[in-house]
Amino acid sequence: MKAIAYRKSLPITDAEALIDVELPEPQASGRDLLVEVRAISVNPVDVKVRVNSAPAEGQSKVLGWDAAGVVKAVGPDVTLFKPGDEVWYAGDITRAGTNSEFHLVDERIVGHKPNNLDFAQAAALPLTAITAWELLFERLQVSRDTGAGKDQSLLVIGAAGGVGSIMVQLARQLTGLTVIGTASRPETGEWIKRLGAHHIIDHSKPLNEEIKRLGLPPVTYVASLNQTDHHWPAIVELVAPQGKVALIDDPAPIDVRMLKRKSVSLHWELMFTRSMFQTADMQKQHQLLNDVSKLVETGAIKTTLAERFGKINADNLKRAHALIESNRAKGKIVLEGF
Repeated sequence: MKAIAYRKSLPITDAEALIDVELPEPQASGRDLLVEVRAISVNPVDVKVRVNSAPAEGQSKVLGWDAAGVVKAVGPDVTLFKPGDEVWYAGDITRAGTNSEFHLVDERIVGHKPNNLDFAQAAALPLTAITAWELLFERLQVSRDTGAGKDQSLLVIGAAGGVGSIMVQLARQLTGLTVIGTASRPETGEWIKRLGAHHIIDHSKPLNEEIKRLGLPPVTYVASLNQTDHHWPAIVELVAPQGKVALIDDPAPIDVRMLKRKSVSLHWELMFTRSMFQTADMQKQHQLLNDVSKLVETGAIKTTLAERFGKINADNLKRAHALIESNRAKGKIVLEGF
């Protein structure tokens, strides 16, 4: 089968940073599905792994943790899917990635693809939807009640990115929070405004001063999706007493003691935790994806696909990685077909 892999951690400008390869087609066993991959999207985690985790000498590694496709075969213990089902999922970081024609994935972290999206539109959503959902409703424990929390707010730092784009929608559609998104360019500000943010502030300026400029009260919940270390003093200043802060990035060391004065809690979100540790509640991601699928089908949530980069091959993936590394991407970059 065709796949895209890397053998060394190289700058994305290097011709060998990502390469087209041929690999044996895997076989489904246990609770695994063998999925014929129709579309993938590219996430910052793809770049982080490529840069920081070189394969063993002489080995190659396939990246990719977002896919939409069709179940080709199932393992003997599978109960949730059958061949022919259209699925979407974000995979398991401890296993081979989705940048291949066929891919093995545990059924417990797979959902049924929304029937009103094509494969590319669907591939844009799983990883970011899981991350945003778990951060909002499991880590921050925001109430899923549009009538509650009218006097509370959520600040999404980096709202125009993949996770931010879906988090703004989830918060606006499923909660009563006032949603504040950050952006530094007119086009990204307009993007998150269309997705439902009540207010836009500029993250190239001190965030606490931006909150005051709009006359907004201290923020109840903060979702810091990037540059947490840069924004940390402002976050501490703008968060409300007894508020909550959640992170998904990998910041330089931050002084969490600064939160003590306000009794603010700090939370981490990594959507791979359940699959990485085979947690007892691993199948929650299956249900979560099915719930998001229904929200998409009713029109409550829209795909965050921003750019289609063509066929799934090394050249197009290198272009996608380069855009992710530039920190200028909005929404999601998707590739489709081999």
